[in-house]
Amino acid sequence: MVEQEEAAAEAELPLESVGSRLRRAREEAGLSLPQLAAETRISVRQLTALETGDYSALSGRTYAIGFSRTYAKAVGLNDAEIAAAVRAELAEQAPAEPRRTIQTFEPGDPGRVPSVRLAWIAAALLLAAVVAGITFLPGVFAPGGSLPSILPADEPSPTMSAAPAAQPAPVPSGPVVFTALEPAVWVKFTDAAGNQLFQKELAQNESFTVPTDKGEVFLRTAKPNALGITIGGQAVTKIAEEQKTVASVPVSAAALLARGTAQALPTPQPSASAAAAPAARQPERRRTQRSSAPQAETVPSAAASSAPSVPAPAPAAPVPAPSAT
Repeated sequence: MVEQEEAAAEAELPLESVGSRLRRAREEAGLSLPQLAAETRISVRQLTALETGDYSALSGRTYAIGFSRTYAKAVGLNDAEIAAAVRAELAEQAPAEPRRTIQTFEPGDPGRVPSVRLAWIAAALLLAAVVAGITFLPGVFAPGGSLPSILPADEPSPTMSAAPAAQPAPVPSGPVVFTALEPAVWVKFTDAAGNQLFQKELAQNESFTVPTDKGEVFLRTAKPNALGITIGGQAVTKIAEEQKTVASVPVSAAALLARGTAQALPTPQPSASAAAAPAARQPERRRTQRSSAPQAETVPSAAASSAPSVPAPAPAAPVPAPSAT
């Protein structure tokens, strides 16, 4: 009978909180809050919040559960059980979220579907508002269209400025190199005194660099069209474009550049109108010559003018025909 009363009294008592269990286990272990903080690396403030059940003082739900596990292990309690109890208390302390009421809509409900006439009226009003805004408030719909130009009236626009003048191509400079573009190209290089500097039948792609310490150098070859020339690595005009024998051709950089410039100059050609003018003037010149020539038949000779005029004989009278008797 007495045991039943004690069980009933214990049932009426409130359940012990997780914080009370942790504090009681700490006191039984003979640990103070600073000692437990040094052992668990949890601050005294956070340990106090766990013991008082003030989970809002912690950074969040995850920290509350993790700190409670570490606390339980340090004082000899079951960490899984303590963590489950903390989750339950957090669920009780969390405010109940209000349920969102879902509006039901039935397609056939005439009270919720606008009429066709009302939809057309709304569309017409919206269109009229847009047209009126564009007409009477253009600055709102196109703010950049009414802004004046910030440039003076006499100053040209940057987009209309003249394009920069083309820069002339740089004049090549450097060593002069002859390269055979075909197999078996015979060349001979001499100095100004006629002394031979180089003579050979060059193979294809074989090159010869003209020496710069021999003064002016001259070339003799039968295939000038098969020799590529570069000055400082930049290609220049060939000495000739057809196969022929050339001799005593100066091949210094200055001479080659001067030669290339002279060849690049266009030869003036007579225009079509100028060529047709002499042909057109030839018939006119011929006609002038004919008109200026003396006409013998129209000018009387001196003998004819001095001879006496002889009257022409009169015609004979007609003989009458004999009449019939």
